[in-house]
Amino acid sequence: MSLRYQLNIRIFLSSLCILILGGSIAIWQARNAVEKEVDSSINLALQLITFSLSRASQATPTETDWLAELNALKETRHLSIQFKKASGQIIDFTHDNPLTEAGKKPPQWFINLVGAQYPKAEHDITSPSGEPITLVIRANPLDEITEVWQETLAFFSSIFGLTLFTFLAVQVVFNKAIKAIAIIVNALKVIETGQYQQKLPEFSTQEYDSIAKAINHMTGVLNLAQQQNRALTQHSLEIQEDERQRLAQELHDELGQSLTAIKVTAITATHQKANVAKATESIISICDHLIKVVRSMMHQLHPLILTELGLKATLEDLLNHWSIRYPGLILDMTCPDEVDHMEQKITIQIFRVVQECLTNVVRHAQAKKVTVDLEVKHETGAGKVLRLEVNDDGQGCSAEMIKSGFGLLGMRERINSLGGEFGIQTQPGHGMRVIARIPLK
Repeated sequence: MSLRYQLNIRIFLSSLCILILGGSIAIWQARNAVEKEVDSSINLALQLITFSLSRASQATPTETDWLAELNALKETRHLSIQFKKASGQIIDFTHDNPLTEAGKKPPQWFINLVGAQYPKAEHDITSPSGEPITLVIRANPLDEITEVWQETLAFFSSIFGLTLFTFLAVQVVFNKAIKAIAIIVNALKVIETGQYQQKLPEFSTQEYDSIAKAINHMTGVLNLAQQQNRALTQHSLEIQEDERQRLAQELHDELGQSLTAIKVTAITATHQKANVAKATESIISICDHLIKVVRSMMHQLHPLILTELGLKATLEDLLNHWSIRYPGLILDMTCPDEVDHMEQKITIQIFRVVQECLTNVVRHAQAKKVTVDLEVKHETGAGKVLRLEVNDDGQGCSAEMIKSGFGLLGMRERINSLGGEFGIQTQPGHGMRVIARIPLK
């Protein structure tokens, strides 16, 4: 169901409720008004007739004068006044309703709703000539009902006009809102295809403008992340090619030459005058060198100690390796035995992150001390969490360098791939703190 249809239905139902409620109140008020008006008219007519009779008893007016005075009663509204003589002749003093004569009589259903059963009043009097006459007063609220009907029509016409105006005003605002929504939806469809350069225009409506600014900010962040991912992917491919080239070079230089030397030595040892002992010693020396080269290459590709002894022993071996290479650098680590029981995909990523941190410290930080802290703890609402923190007292760096460093971007991607959180705290001259938080099953 569209938003336009929902709004139109709600406006219609609200207007219908207003009409029903307003009509009920109007009919109730009209009924009370007619009843009060009729009662007031009956009381007025009785008072006038009583006053006329009291005057007639004090004076001796003629028949013509007396009828003329009574004829003035026809100006009394909402009443039907008749004189019934003993001979059966009926004299009517009821005035005509101009609204009714003009053809504006209200419908019968309205008359039935507003009207009521009013009693008929009869009063026996004697005319100045001594003739007994019966005065008959009946309620005739038709003229009052007609006036109320005209007022009710005016009321409902006003309600209808206001409802129509409200509907048109809502449609104008709604059309403007629909255009804004269409612009936002079309922009989101473009963004969905990966075109994060798409920007929404400014809107005059504050709410839509806030949505547009939020979407523009989101696309800006996504565009930056996309550029960083592309650069990181390109950098990773370059590193992969460099690694392959280096491995190929080492295989050619080390293994190729060593195997050639072994082959030449073995051929030389086949001669009768060859020094077999010396040839054997040369082959053994070359094989020992090849073992060291192969182990070094295997360690660079993947540390076997990580699979055989676990993460803690691998990190200790890593720190010991860096300590030997850089004696002036103090390396300290806190690591529980519990980390050896984690999943393989987590341990390898943690190892690579620590390895990258130490590499950055040696290359850029000029630090004197580095601490590596690993802990497994339980957090409320998150369960078991592995927390890694690497601190150094080096020279630190600015925020721009953090965003442009491929090593830091690679560490962030490693942690994010595990569903974790990665953060860096650093200032120029105040060292660097790398914090990673990874949820564990």
